[in-house]
Amino acid sequence: MAITAAEVNKLRQMTGSGMMDCKNALVEAEGDFDKAIDILRKKGQKIAAKRADRTASDGYVYAQVSADKTFGTVVMVNCETDFVAKTEDFIGFAKKISDFSIANKIQDLQKLLDAQIEGRTVAQLLTDMTAKTGEKVELNRYEVINQPFVSCYNHNGNRLAVIVGFDKPCEGLDVTGHEIAMQIAAMSPIAVDEASVAQEVIDHEIEIGKEQAINEGKPAEMAEKIARGRLNKFFKENTLMNQEFVKDNKKTIAQYLKETDASVKCTGFFRLQLGE
Repeated sequence: MAITAAEVNKLRQMTGSGMMDCKNALVEAEGDFDKAIDILRKKGQKIAAKRADRTASDGYVYAQVSADKTFGTVVMVNCETDFVAKTEDFIGFAKKISDFSIANKIQDLQKLLDAQIEGRTVAQLLTDMTAKTGEKVELNRYEVINQPFVSCYNHNGNRLAVIVGFDKPCEGLDVTGHEIAMQIAAMSPIAVDEASVAQEVIDHEIEIGKEQAINEGKPAEMAEKIARGRLNKFFKENTLMNQEFVKDNKKTIAQYLKETDASVKCTGFFRLQLGE
């Protein structure tokens, strides 16, 4: 049967698939739009299967917080090329998932993948996006912070984003929280403070410090003491509260936060970056 350009365009608007794919689906479905949509979705599943072993290392990272600033999420939607990552469709898709996660306070990645947006699960929408772009599309990372106050930061280009939580709101924390999120983006701390560094990380750093000391000719009985001294430098460089504030290296982040409110504490953060 003859398929009109208007029908093809209508299906394209409904699915976002290419013009020729829409035309071929309508021809195969003999003009039945529901069948044509199913055909396009099955095609998407086939494309996704073919691309299962491909690397989706590019993409879009996006962080945002709820209106009351007590719930924050950061999503990483991956694709294969920076060409697709920069398209309006792909960016809009990533933001749609983010908006949905915030509006529904989705607590983890699997719950987000299983959740339905307009009758399709997010996992199915990722398959649909694979068909639309011709590239492997994945929701690779999803992190959440539930705290009395949450700040976020999206770095230019959206290859890096941060969410950070605090144990209470206070005057001035809008600005301070954003600055601290930017600090996390710039300096990539591994933990809030020394108390929150994993013991295996500490043990590893002490072993490295001991080996360095021995290789430098220091007596073995002093190596442990020297290593623990170097551990303090490690904490200073790699834990958020002990880092020098990038905008004023005369103060630490702990001191900067204390200037806003001495009783506010940072409770945790997530820093997501493409390629890491």
